[in-house]
Amino acid sequence: MDVQELLAAIHSLASPDTRELACGEPGHPAGHICLVAPGGADLPTLLDELSNWHGEPRTLVTGGHVAPAVTERTGLPLLAPWGEGLVEMRAWAFGGRWIGCGSVRTGDGVRLVMLIAERAAPSLEELPEDASWVDRVVAVTGWEADRRDPIDWAAAEARLGTALPRDYKLLAELFGRGAFDGYLGVHLPDDSRSDLVRHAERLAEWAAVHGNGLWEPHRLYPAPGGLLQWASSEQADGFYWLTEGPDPDKWSILACEDDRTTYRFAGSTAEFVYRLLTDPQQPFSTARYFSAHWFRSYGSPEPADD
Repeated sequence: MDVQELLAAIHSLASPDTRELACGEPGHPAGHICLVAPGGADLPTLLDELSNWHGEPRTLVTGGHVAPAVTERTGLPLLAPWGEGLVEMRAWAFGGRWIGCGSVRTGDGVRLVMLIAERAAPSLEELPEDASWVDRVVAVTGWEADRRDPIDWAAAEARLGTALPRDYKLLAELFGRGAFDGYLGVHLPDDSRSDLVRHAERLAEWAAVHGNGLWEPHRLYPAPGGLLQWASSEQADGFYWLTEGPDPDKWSILACEDDRTTYRFAGSTAEFVYRLLTDPQQPFSTARYFSAHWFRSYGSPEPADD
């Protein structure tokens, strides 16, 4: 088995995420499957390949020391088979599965280990009834929301010529670059290829030359009440704010497929994200495909082309 075959095996075990996982290794607990690393493979190569598919990993163990925040909710099932023999372990969430890659010390030395383990859906029961939509998105994804990526909102809003929704800005700061359920990629003002401001400017330039036919009956921002894109998907779906009215917290959202069918949502950005993750009746919902939800982190922004 080469690296690409191993990745294919991982993906077949991770999705769908409802099948039972039973490892054949003697003494290993239920709820996971160990995989054989390809001959000649090294840990950095495997970590790079997995990161290309699943984003920035969480570090659970380094140098044999378990990170303090590792719990059942944040990756503990990946550590259970190895005990004190673990040297290091990186983890990626994928629906109702954990994907783990690391190394373990055995009688024959240190060897690579890879496994798929069950990942329980984060519980929402502890949330207060008045929890914000942002809090609900954090809870349903199991995200460790202690980060605050610095974003110069004043500069971004000045360049756009409009304020932006407050809960969008909070989501951007808490999660950073990435995609919800590996699907909904949120645009940030971060000098990357998906920079919110640059993307809006480029679309406006394109529309000035070619017209707004792709978005009819709407026009693109900065036209009054025009569409301002804040997210996209690899399936060419686009997610826009309808910039109607002076209060961005009251803007509706328009979701568009590449065949121009649309879905209008009269709620906030964070509420839209939460319902996309949890409501199977929502036209763009990922709840029909995954039993648990996650955020794929892309880490530092990739440089823009210009």
